Amino acid sequence: MTFINKKILVVCSIFYFLSIQISAQLNLIPYPNSVEIHENTLEVKKLKVKYDSELKNEFEALQKLMSEFDIEVTASKNANIELLLEENQFDKLGNEGYNLEINNKKIQITAAKPAGVFYSLQTLLQLPSITKANSISFPCVSIQDKPAFKWRAFMLDESRHFKGKEVVFDMLDQMSKLKMNIFHWHLTDDQGWRIEIKKYPLLTEIGGKRSDTQINGVKSEERSGEPHSGFYTQKEIKEVIEYAQKKHITIIPEIEMPGHASAAIAAYPWLGTLEEPIEVPVTFGILPNIYNVTNDRVYTFIEDVLQEVIDLFPSKIIHIGGDEVKFGQWKNNKEVSDYMAKNNLNTFSDVQISFTNKVSNFIESKGYRMMGWNDILGENLHSWREGEETAEENNQKLAESAIVHFWKGSKELMLSAINKGHDVVNSTHNYTYLDYDFNSIPLEKAYGFNPIPEGIDVSLENKVIGLGCQMWSEWIPKVEDLYRQVFPRIAAYAEVGWTLNEHKDFNRFQENLNTVKTNWENTPYYTQNSKNPDYVNVVFNVNMNGSPYFKDIEGGKEFLMLAGTFTNSNSGAKEFWHSNGVTLTDYDYDGIYTGRRLVPKNSKIEFILLKSPDGSWDEHVKILADSSCKNTSSNNNYTIQIKETNLNIDFKAGHCLN
Repeated sequence: MTFINKKILVVCSIFYFLSIQISAQLNLIPYPNSVEIHENTLEVKKLKVKYDSELKNEFEALQKLMSEFDIEVTASKNANIELLLEENQFDKLGNEGYNLEINNKKIQITAAKPAGVFYSLQTLLQLPSITKANSISFPCVSIQDKPAFKWRAFMLDESRHFKGKEVVFDMLDQMSKLKMNIFHWHLTDDQGWRIEIKKYPLLTEIGGKRSDTQINGVKSEERSGEPHSGFYTQKEIKEVIEYAQKKHITIIPEIEMPGHASAAIAAYPWLGTLEEPIEVPVTFGILPNIYNVTNDRVYTFIEDVLQEVIDLFPSKIIHIGGDEVKFGQWKNNKEVSDYMAKNNLNTFSDVQISFTNKVSNFIESKGYRMMGWNDILGENLHSWREGEETAEENNQKLAESAIVHFWKGSKELMLSAINKGHDVVNSTHNYTYLDYDFNSIPLEKAYGFNPIPEGIDVSLENKVIGLGCQMWSEWIPKVEDLYRQVFPRIAAYAEVGWTLNEHKDFNRFQENLNTVKTNWENTPYYTQNSKNPDYVNVVFNVNMNGSPYFKDIEGGKEFLMLAGTFTNSNSGAKEFWHSNGVTLTDYDYDGIYTGRRLVPKNSKIEFILLKSPDGSWDEHVKILADSSCKNTSSNNNYTIQIKETNLNIDFKAGHCLN
């Protein structure tokens, strides 16, 4: 090799190394799949936009996004940003891909479909830095990007705890900023029916209310002592759908059947196998109430309900649940036994598959497609069904068109579903359930999830259409509980869904989390209540570094909580906050755990730091405070007097509060 060639090689190597270093400085979540960074920057005081007529929604989105930087956005032929549709790019970019080019003169965005333009704007929003007042600077980049998976979902269960449309609007905002495109809306279950069905008004009048709610775990005898209710009118459903459509988010409604049906049966007892009156349950867990699938009137009810749901939702997919069906009421029913004999059904799994296929046929007749949890395949997934029939005994086969939502079972079961021709969404529970604590699913584990199972034939990989992350709401009664569990893990799932597995980098992702944290800090719960003159916002920062209690701590893998009481100085009333304490999260893996709580002004707060080694509070460990420390109460809790302004409380575990 000549000296000149060696010199060129060294220069190229240095340039390649620098390009990697520069790329790492782009604070983007989810990270694009192809990034090239150039030397210059583009500084603008005003964005003048030229856009294709089909992109009016995206232009308005850009106006709203840039208002956060106080940058005016106007339409102009003399543009410094262009939004362009190029249909001939579809084979390369698909529905959601885009090209983003920024040079020192202008920004150009091209995509085959409006969704691609919209997603490019989410990338653009994360790029600028503020250089001076009324001016922002963009790095000059070339980004060619499209998602790894077409199904990138967040599920919210509102049956167990109803949150309301403002919270849903906010979650749609958060999803869109992370390029998530499916909002899976769990609207019915045992503990509540949350969608208005005009032909059956008792579903919400009776099924939408319960008298009390279990707290502190599924085995607990404790109750909240308060009724819980709420539902969405069809008008409100339409508002949410319209809002989501502007963000290119498809809403998939879930209407549970044939199990998880207690709320519906409470409203109309003839729906149940026992046909006996029941109340909407106040406890959680897997309950026995199940539709009577031998009754033609029940099928009429289901078709009527699904027709109203189909008339509302343009998603072309209806999720019917189908999970955790207890067969006990069927086993003890002569009508079901006669029905099985008449229809040549060998097992109770066959009964469920036969029922599911009837529902699928109806849904398909309307131009829609059925989806359900992977229990609908007829496999025995649950320990409480030990000794019952196996799949080999079943003589019914699930309709091939059904989308199988995999949440439980072995890799072999998923591969079996794929080999049978089913499209699969992978939501394996021990990787994607947001109700699981941070000890069970730390951030790194969430980020490391790969929806495509090992060992699958390359030709079948496209049958895994994506992933979902699920926020089951049994134990999240308050909005702050929801946000505590969702953030920051939702960002990890967003990058899993968008960024190709070979392009993922957990260290980079950790560094980039700061770009989206501000979005979470401005959620409606906090912004609305922060304006409440009777409350202040208390932020707790717990430094675990060097703590004798956490010598083996490894970023975010311990589950920490602050618990205690508030005492109102005026009334003397106490609010105990053990079960709904402040969960502390190490967002940055730097050993600093952060959490916050809104508390009444002019009140006294007592708190103690607890850790749970296994995520269960049955065996929690009290690690603070020490009686020798100042600011401790008689029971060795720390005491702080809340004043008129927001407060940061910083302390190091195992040491006295400063």
